[in-house]
Amino acid sequence: MKREINVFNHAAEIMNAVKNGVLITTKSGDKVNSMTISWGMLGIEWNRPVFITFVRESRFTKEMLDESMNFTVNIPFGEFDKRIVSFCGAHSGRDVDKAKALNLTMLPSDSIPSPAVAELPLTLECNVIYRQMQDKNAIPTSVKADFYPAGEDRHAHDNQDFHIAYYGEIVKAYIIE
Repeated sequence: MKREINVFNHAAEIMNAVKNGVLITTKSGDKVNSMTISWGMLGIEWNRPVFITFVRESRFTKEMLDESMNFTVNIPFGEFDKRIVSFCGAHSGRDVDKAKALNLTMLPSDSIPSPAVAELPLTLECNVIYRQMQDKNAIPTSVKADFYPAGEDRHAHDNQDFHIAYYGEIVKAYIIE
């Protein structure tokens, strides 16, 4: 059963969870991928409720989001297995089926193709209504040094690439019970 909620009544809970890591899940074709995020924003844009997630250019999730243009945000509600967030942040969907590896329960969403994750029951269903590449020239030098290190000894997967902001209109919010 899904108990519909007003997302803004759970805003503090959602944003506190984001700091510690939540999942975004997207489906493109028959492929589903979940990725851990710890950056995100909840708010109103163009008079619509939105969740904004930030995805690096090199991530498999970026490819899937660009194809699907929808995602769910999967948020812990109560006790949960912290290995879910850890595993999904450490492995690429290019290489492993994370849902299968973790034995996650993917449930059909009500409004979009991307599924919900029963183990992280507070769910936001989102349609991408806007995406924007970060302007690397507008990012302060100190932030670049911390989050976008450069150098010849670095590898492409070592967080040198910048983020794309995906604005997801929240079309449904609920807790899976």
